[in-house]
Amino acid sequence: MGGRDGEAHEAGGQREVGGQANEAGGQAREAHKTHEAHISALRAVSAPARVAEPVEGISQEELALAARNHGLPLEALRYDLTPPGLHYVLVHYDIPDADADADDWTLTVGGRVRTPLSLDMTALRSFPPVTHRVTMECAGNGRARLTPRPVSQPWLVEAVGTADWTGVPLRTLLAEAGAEPDAVEAVFTGADHGVERGVEQDYQRSLPLEDATADDPEVLVAYEMNGAPLPPQHGHPLRLVVPGWYGMAHVKWLRDIALTSTPFTGFQQAVAYRYRQSPDDLGDPVTRISPRALMIPPGFPDFMSRTRVVRPGTIKLEGRAWSGHAPVTKVEVSTDDGESWQEAELPLPENPDGKDGRARWAWRTWRTTWRATPGTHVLSARATDAAGHSQPLTQPWNRGGFGNNLVQRIAVFCLPQGD
Repeated sequence: MGGRDGEAHEAGGQREVGGQANEAGGQAREAHKTHEAHISALRAVSAPARVAEPVEGISQEELALAARNHGLPLEALRYDLTPPGLHYVLVHYDIPDADADADDWTLTVGGRVRTPLSLDMTALRSFPPVTHRVTMECAGNGRARLTPRPVSQPWLVEAVGTADWTGVPLRTLLAEAGAEPDAVEAVFTGADHGVERGVEQDYQRSLPLEDATADDPEVLVAYEMNGAPLPPQHGHPLRLVVPGWYGMAHVKWLRDIALTSTPFTGFQQAVAYRYRQSPDDLGDPVTRISPRALMIPPGFPDFMSRTRVVRPGTIKLEGRAWSGHAPVTKVEVSTDDGESWQEAELPLPENPDGKDGRARWAWRTWRTTWRATPGTHVLSARATDAAGHSQPLTQPWNRGGFGNNLVQRIAVFCLPQGD
């Protein structure tokens, strides 16, 4: 009898557990429905990626992006160090309101580490500071020059700038935390939050651990730009600086660093910022900056067309060149729309590596002269780096419009003799 009572009690217990399971299952189904409704609502206001139709112009949405983001005025290439207000800016979502709690801003370092860290700005400034001069370029620079045109921030060639960034080497912080043997990536989370292609998210990117802990290029957790606190649009009070990599890797308003034992598959890593030829193409990840040379437009401009006007005679041509793969070793200039090319002078910096190698990942000056004659001319410049990468003369098309380093073309009208 006791055995049967025990069996009855056990059966009753199973019925009770089964009831709890049914209740939990119902809650899970409701949560799933809510989640699906949430995603559906977000997709209604967040369009998928697309390519513009052949005759489609810039939309109001793209114009709004172009108004809130901005590029470097090309005449500002004359500055070795870009003033912060002239440096290119791309903000994915909103600039966070960090002013109120900047003094209390905390960076956490966790995940697959032996000693999790929580560092305020005072603690970060207690580490020996390091400064690197770094040229930063948006991965979408040149997108609006592609045919067909990917619909997004419509950059021409101006999404670039060079600054002195001061902060703590990332490898110093990771050494302090102590990476576990199974750690393979570092994931960086910013305070900016928004929706992209139907996905609500904080802005997050990752780096392989070997890149995060490298000494060349040395990744910085930066709190100063050109010797002053970071401006709001450049990540105040804390950002990542990854020399040689396109701008999407330089996470702004940095809040958290987490080491992971598996590759990060967040939106900005696995969906955005990939070289794709079709919607179904998984693509290769966007990483290092392709070589590019830009020319300071000579003469003076027409207000609307930006066509340059010069007078006959000897004209100085100069600009900047850079690459995220290796140092630039050659710049060539064409004054006849690419029909012929002449090598420009590449003056050595006063100190080629700068203090502690800080200038290794910054742009280089190039210069030459041109004998302008009356008529219309198209000027171009192209860069080649020490690894053999050179700018193409035909567009390197992809659906995201990334890494388009097609040579710059500047239309110039030379006035008749005597004007």
